Amino acid sequence: MMAMVAGGVLVAGLVMLAVIDWRTLRLPNALTLPLLGLGLVWNGYWTSQLWPYVLGAVLGYGVFVAVELIYVRWRGRAGLGRGDAKLLAAGGAWCGWTGLPFIVLVGSASAIAMLLVFRGAVEREGGRVAFGPFLALGIGAVYWAGLLSV
Repeated sequence: MMAMVAGGVLVAGLVMLAVIDWRTLRLPNALTLPLLGLGLVWNGYWTSQLWPYVLGAVLGYGVFVAVELIYVRWRGRAGLGRGDAKLLAAGGAWCGWTGLPFIVLVGSASAIAMLLVFRGAVEREGGRVAFGPFLALGIGAVYWAGLLSV
C-alpha cells in the first residue's frame, strides 16, 4: 500500500516536470532535486540496501552529463540539458541503477516515435523538443513495472 502511495507521489512529480519542460524546455531544480531526495529517502526506508539507488542517482546524472559534454564538443551546441541529467538521477534514486537502461530506452523510443509522427510540426516549431516528458514516462513505467512485478 505504501509503495503505491510513494508511486503516486512520484507520478505527480513527473507529470508536473513533464508539463513544465514541454512548455518551457526547462526542468526546475525546485522539483527535480526534491524528487531525487524523496527517491533516496523512500528507498532508504523501504529497502534493506540503499546503495543501488545512490549508485543509480550518481550514474544517471554522470552519464547524461557526459553525453551532454560530448554532444556540445561534437556539434558545438547544446542537445541535452543538466535538467535532464538531474531527472535521470531522480529516476536512478527511485528505480536503482539497474532501471537506468530501461528508463533511457522507454524515454528514447517514445521520443523517437513522437518525432516520426509529428516531424513536420516539430520542424515548424524550430526543431527543439523537450526530452523531460519522455524521460518522465520512462521513469514512471520502470518504477510501476517493478512495483507490479513484486
